Amino acid sequence: MRPAIVDEFDPPFVLSEPAAQTIPFVFNAPHAGAVYPASFLAASRLDAVALRRSEDAYVDELFASVPELGAPLMAARFPRAYLDLNREPYELDSRMFDGRLPPFANTRSMRVAGGLGTIPRIVADGQEIYHSRLAVDEALHRIEWLYKPYHRSLRQLVRRTADLFGHAILIDCHSMPSSSVSRDDGPKADIVLGDRYGTSCASLLIDLVEAALRGRGYTVVRNKPYAGGFITEHYGEPAFGRHALQVEINRALYMDERSMEKKSGFATLADDLSQAFIQVFADLEGELTTRPIAAE
Repeated sequence: MRPAIVDEFDPPFVLSEPAAQTIPFVFNAPHAGAVYPASFLAASRLDAVALRRSEDAYVDELFASVPELGAPLMAARFPRAYLDLNREPYELDSRMFDGRLPPFANTRSMRVAGGLGTIPRIVADGQEIYHSRLAVDEALHRIEWLYKPYHRSLRQLVRRTADLFGHAILIDCHSMPSSSVSRDDGPKADIVLGDRYGTSCASLLIDLVEAALRGRGYTVVRNKPYAGGFITEHYGEPAFGRHALQVEINRALYMDERSMEKKSGFATLADDLSQAFIQVFADLEGELTTRPIAAE
């Protein structure tokens, strides 16, 4: 399946709002973008199909019902291979660029070393993206044009939610290749919940989400192999009433990983996710009467 191709993004991301926000949740799909700039495709040594391997394909659609439940959903339109929102703003690999990076750029992170910085060097299966080096100004333009406005809007959503309800819960929605969750000691994980090993959200929240998903028959694992990235770490501040939980969904549940076509079970999974979070909302409201959602 080929992606949409544009010359410019208008808009670069989509915010789907409920008529009125009635629950203290914000949903975010930072890697679901499938709209590719023509200039990016021209600069890449890979075809569009190969570039799409980095996408969390259709994750925004899996969570498309959350505005009806009373929560906003934010989703990028641009692809992760073009710019990765789940990184620091300036995690940049100096080997990728012609020109001098700003002195505050983080050029030594493990993610940069692995080729997966803010401007990725490789796609998810390890193939190099670009024919040649990029201009530094191109990287800085993407950060100013896409990264900063996206995170500014996401921060505003989280702050508004915290002001309305006294706390805010960010659900960061992702998908994972089935090969990344192979296990020798049991079945593959259907869903991996990441709370940065207990630091990005109250244990009450991850307990309720895990129970709701397990109750619908899904195999759920915590923090392995995905504990949460920059977004979970940066937005999760339980001591201040702001909680962040990453949800990684096994792509084999809902799509053919080679053709990237949806499977017949797509609608069932989307409904299960909706029903699971309805249960979480209800259970959380009940628990808050006796067990506050705060840092333990």
